[in-house]
Amino acid sequence: MELRRTTALTGAAGGGAGFVATRLDPIIKWARRNSLWPMPFATACCGIELMATGASRYDIARFGAEAMRFSPRQCDLLICAGRVPMKMMPVLQKIYIQMTEPKWVISMGACASTGGVFDTYAVVQGIDQFMPVDVYVPGCPPRPETLLEGLLLIQRIVTEEGVKTSQERGRGLRLTVQPPRQRTELGAGFTREE
Repeated sequence: MELRRTTALTGAAGGGAGFVATRLDPIIKWARRNSLWPMPFATACCGIELMATGASRYDIARFGAEAMRFSPRQCDLLICAGRVPMKMMPVLQKIYIQMTEPKWVISMGACASTGGVFDTYAVVQGIDQFMPVDVYVPGCPPRPETLLEGLLLIQRIVTEEGVKTSQERGRGLRLTVQPPRQRTELGAGFTREE
């Protein structure tokens, strides 16, 4: 449903009426994009990088996502950071179900995305087997810049595709963030790109 507001304007010279239609859809997308409220679900070392992203050096507040909420009913972005044991998966699913629509999911790190180095029966080998994932943030652990790239990708999804419920998106968008290239100074005149 598209909301519209129409205002009648009278012309100064001829007294005729003109109409200006204002579409609220771009305004709603802008507001939704710049006010994502993350629900952190950090169980391991990726949680430290998630905390660093919220600190002053990286400042996730620049993108409107500083309101980390620990109540799923107030969140619309789930950031799953770290390994998820099988016993913890029902808790994560319950948190996801309780989140407000529309909602998005970021799978942060190798453990949340694929199980990482924990190839055991007790660790979930990717949370996408149990819930839709919109953005994968690779790394072990990923740097804060990479998580910010994932957040920007979620914002781009909201802007370009609009606000769709998780049921409309199905199993999620499954987009992968490309980590930013890093330049390392090795000495006088020597650099290495990673």
